[in-house]
Amino acid sequence: MDLHSLLSLALLILYASIIIEPYRAFGLSQGSFGLEGGAGICSAVTVHGYRCQEFHVRTDDGYILSVQRIPQGRLGSGGGGGGGKTKQPVLLQHGVLVDGMTWVLNSPDESLAFILADSGFDVWISNTRGTKFSRRHLTLDATNPEFWNWTWDDLVTHDLPVVIDFVFKQTGQKIDYVGHSMGTLVALASFSEGRQINKVKSAALLSPIAYLSHMTTALGNVAAKAFVGEITTLFGLAEFNPKGEPVMNFLKALCAQPGVNCYDLLTAITGKNCCLNASTVELFLKHEPQSTATKNLVHLAQTVRDGTLSKYDYGNLFYNVKHYGELRPPMYNLSNIPHNLPLFLSYGGQDALSDVRDVETLLDSLKLHDPDKLSVQYIKDYAHADFIIGVTAKDIVYNQIISFFRHQL
Repeated sequence: MDLHSLLSLALLILYASIIIEPYRAFGLSQGSFGLEGGAGICSAVTVHGYRCQEFHVRTDDGYILSVQRIPQGRLGSGGGGGGGKTKQPVLLQHGVLVDGMTWVLNSPDESLAFILADSGFDVWISNTRGTKFSRRHLTLDATNPEFWNWTWDDLVTHDLPVVIDFVFKQTGQKIDYVGHSMGTLVALASFSEGRQINKVKSAALLSPIAYLSHMTTALGNVAAKAFVGEITTLFGLAEFNPKGEPVMNFLKALCAQPGVNCYDLLTAITGKNCCLNASTVELFLKHEPQSTATKNLVHLAQTVRDGTLSKYDYGNLFYNVKHYGELRPPMYNLSNIPHNLPLFLSYGGQDALSDVRDVETLLDSLKLHDPDKLSVQYIKDYAHADFIIGVTAKDIVYNQIISFFRHQL
């Protein structure tokens, strides 16, 4: 693996793993907008004998998001019956700098999307704005800096709710939700504001991210400090493209900082993953990383710096007052999450990003949650990437998720 790939993977995993009042949504056949590359996910699905459908969902601020559906299990398998209407829908949400492909990279016996489909679930895969599958907008081109003028606040208020609403209307059922890392952050923030919560049956949060004060990676902390600055001067780029030369030069500069070792980046960034398959990591790098908004990474860095969970800080009292009517950005109050919403949290003892102490802070914010609605799994040997592409995740984590979902009324 060359330095370019390692550096890209480092930042990818660092912020990895994003998807709100009912907004107008519409579904289109693949042909309506062209395949756009989204068919890449369906190709990765159908090659294993599964059906795959693709839709495009529009947010109220004009972004067109690609959504894939695996309505049943492998043809001829026990999970293959039915047309999806009576099956329990589950929505899978990836994180920043990756896309929905991450859920189908391992074999059908190891990838969560396939395992859920074979277990009788109606599986939906979301692709966040800015990824190669969701680079469309009603009026803006992806080359326009305004296309990239957003942070994860916008994913909380626009993307996630409209996708949840779309799946709910397509299936007529409340959804189960699975998020990894950043996919947990946007869900927690959205649930705390009551967005589409009446359409969510339960949620499984893997490597949950809400607080990042105890991140134990030197490169991560250096990157976070570098991102806390004026967005218009950081790179002079609105789009943060990990494969672009300006970003690569930035990453190389980070690796030159004292105390930052970029030779074993996967371990340095995510913690010591126990159970990754080298071929899966190689395949992963063929598809990832994806672009995000530089402004989005600044917002993530603010979370590291401030140790709080709040909306984007414009760094200027005038602009904060203009946007929020307050001098400081409003906080997301996770204790407002409905106490009877079934939550499953799974975290690892070796995770350098979703650190055990930060997860404990998250759990403390959920201390008023109904005890019988909160399930917590701690896996001593797991690190950040094990939860999404680990070859042992089926037996250790995914079977627990399926059992959790099936026990919700």
